[in-house]
Amino acid sequence: MSLVDLFRERLTALELETGPALVAVSGGRDSVVLLDLLVATQEDHGLKLMVAHVDHGITHESAEVAEQVRALATEYGLPFFQTRCQLGPDATETEARSRRYAWLEGRRQALGAAVILLAHHADDQAETVLMRALSGSGPAGLAGMAPRQGPLVRPLLGFGRQELEQYAVERGLSWWDDPANADPRHFRSWVREELLPRLRARIPDIEPRLLKLGDQARADRGAWNALLDVLPELDCRLEPDGCSVAAPVLARYDSGLAATVLQALARRAGCVLGRTRAERVLRMAQRGMSGRTVELGGRWRAELAFGRLRIFSQVAQPVPHMIPVPLPRHGDVEWGSWSIRWQPEPAPAAQQRKARSAWFPPEELVLRAARSGERMRPLGGVGSRSLGRCFQEARVPKSWRAGWPVFASEGEVVWIPGVCRSGVLVPEAGTEAVRVDVNHK
Repeated sequence: MSLVDLFRERLTALELETGPALVAVSGGRDSVVLLDLLVATQEDHGLKLMVAHVDHGITHESAEVAEQVRALATEYGLPFFQTRCQLGPDATETEARSRRYAWLEGRRQALGAAVILLAHHADDQAETVLMRALSGSGPAGLAGMAPRQGPLVRPLLGFGRQELEQYAVERGLSWWDDPANADPRHFRSWVREELLPRLRARIPDIEPRLLKLGDQARADRGAWNALLDVLPELDCRLEPDGCSVAAPVLARYDSGLAATVLQALARRAGCVLGRTRAERVLRMAQRGMSGRTVELGGRWRAELAFGRLRIFSQVAQPVPHMIPVPLPRHGDVEWGSWSIRWQPEPAPAAQQRKARSAWFPPEELVLRAARSGERMRPLGGVGSRSLGRCFQEARVPKSWRAGWPVFASEGEVVWIPGVCRSGVLVPEAGTEAVRVDVNHK
């Protein structure tokens, strides 16, 4: 079977949805081969390919390489997108990778692409497993790179460097050899050019052994992920910004088991959680420190809220502006991660305090975020209570409250969708009114 046929099978097994797809092409042999294979099998996979190139600005010839990639995209009749980072010759591989992935993800979202196709292959995988072992990674790290991880797709992981080079030569493809790939100052280059040859001299099948280790670690990681769903009392839930489990149940587990479950939970959310931080999170759960958080690195946090231990991504976003909502007419508006629609509809006989639909007299309201110290008068209640208490009674975690919509009239809060409806501005049954529906996207 030809390499094209094998590639076609591997790509089919990944079950990618048809539609726009970004192909990361550095200009090196592996990414050029990936692009050629994707073009050769386009009728089978149905992806609308777009070429993306990051010029790190590290080498003098980087601009020339970018033009070569542009010409290649033009030859295939594909859209081309690029950026230049101006990192300079002293940039680390970590910095270059971080900038590259950040730009690729931003471009993917802007173009509406579902995936970013990367050219990592089996030899890269063996190097990754060895590098992580040398860095002291646990089983999850030793699993290496996943064929598909979120929007990142690696369809060449089943192919070795030599067979990709043979394909490139047979096809007459041209590529650029990055001198950084042989520079021992870079960790991966040192592993590839110096360490692996020494190991290979003593252990000729070192790469297959490393790949086998990665397969075993990946199976172990998959088993822990599956365990999250077969422990009903753990009650694992996928949430808009991460995952959560029942904290009291987790706290009763043996500490080693609990920490490993936490790491599996973090991986499901998309967070890499080391053992030390997992143990810190576990101590928080064992102490029942509700409302507390633990920093997990980057944008990730752990939070204990209302008996749930949450691992979530806290992306810094500005709180949406105040928006007038002219209720006498039909309308809709997006507010942060919420969608709001309203339309004329006679008022019902009764309204629910914690519903995400409410009826108001046909006048203008203001949509905004909650403010410190605010109070409201709950529907059917006596007196007023703080918005903080309302959120607590509705079991809304603190990390969600800043982005939760609040409706006000003349400075007074009249409704927090899904949390509390005020007794103010409640139209009588059957009278002219406007129904407002609020949903989280």
